[in-house]
Amino acid sequence: MESANLPLRATAVRLALFNHKGGVGKTTLTMNVARAMAKLGKRVLVVDSDPQCNLTSLLVEDEVVNDLLDTSDAPEGQTIWSALKPIVEATGDVRYIPPIELPHGMFLLPGDIRLAEFEQELGTMWGECFQRRTRGFRGTTALSTVVNQVVWKYGIDYVFYDSGPNIGALNRTILLDCDFFAIPAACDLFSVRAIKTLGHTLANWIRDWDTIAELAPKDIYLLPGQPHLLGYIPQRYKMYGGKPSMQFAPFIPLIEKTVRSDVIAVLTRVNPLLVAEAVSPLRLGGVKDFGSLATASQREGVAISEVSTGTQEQRDIAEDTFEDLAKRIIDRTSGAVMR
Repeated sequence: MESANLPLRATAVRLALFNHKGGVGKTTLTMNVARAMAKLGKRVLVVDSDPQCNLTSLLVEDEVVNDLLDTSDAPEGQTIWSALKPIVEATGDVRYIPPIELPHGMFLLPGDIRLAEFEQELGTMWGECFQRRTRGFRGTTALSTVVNQVVWKYGIDYVFYDSGPNIGALNRTILLDCDFFAIPAACDLFSVRAIKTLGHTLANWIRDWDTIAELAPKDIYLLPGQPHLLGYIPQRYKMYGGKPSMQFAPFIPLIEKTVRSDVIAVLTRVNPLLVAEAVSPLRLGGVKDFGSLATASQREGVAISEVSTGTQEQRDIAEDTFEDLAKRIIDRTSGAVMR
């Protein structure tokens, strides 16, 4: 398998369920939506790009995770860090890393705590892009190149990045590689406040990358730098009488208002097309608090609808919830690779 910067971007839809606030359930949501999409017949790659490795720990047995992390620095390493290490150490091109194959046509690129080292280098590489230095461009696009290799080899339709709760250099690279993003939000005041900074951060990243792209040497691989908003996803709210309970209900319109004023309005000034898919309805879906089922999902490493606890009715509700989200994402992103 060739490495190096590949001449073309692989034609899979790339997206992130992104919110830089912690505790909104991004990893659990990503896994369950990706699993639902795979069950609908799509070939789905999940990329554990969070140095905490929570997605890998959720999907892979502890012994396997420990072995992956213990050997990631070796020539036979099989984590994302193993693929990126030659770029970080300036010893060569990215390495091809085969994904871990999961049920239902789902694949995982396992994470690594040493991605934190890659993130440190990304700050320097970003500055080198402004200086038109090839190392900067190759480093900034390295993770995208790793994903390209897997997408081509395995015929992937959708790529889900699982990102950490911050607005650091690694998440900047991830979002600029995404075709789409959706905003998961807990129904509380802290999530609302976090959304207020999200749009401005993205706008600055996009503007900076537009400048970098203009400075780029001819024929060098570039990130698209145009993440389109799909909508927001309220999460972890209690239900009463088939509706969000009084404790949580007021936050949903507040979240929507904030997304409109501090994400849509801001991104519209950069490029109105970035928010076109999210206009109606802005709420992409909703995920109620599944309580003990969510805990069992994390413990058993399976989708919430597949856990061994709870009632069949509860599992059916979970399956319908994530299938509906997956279908809406497919509908809103159809034709995206033709842009």
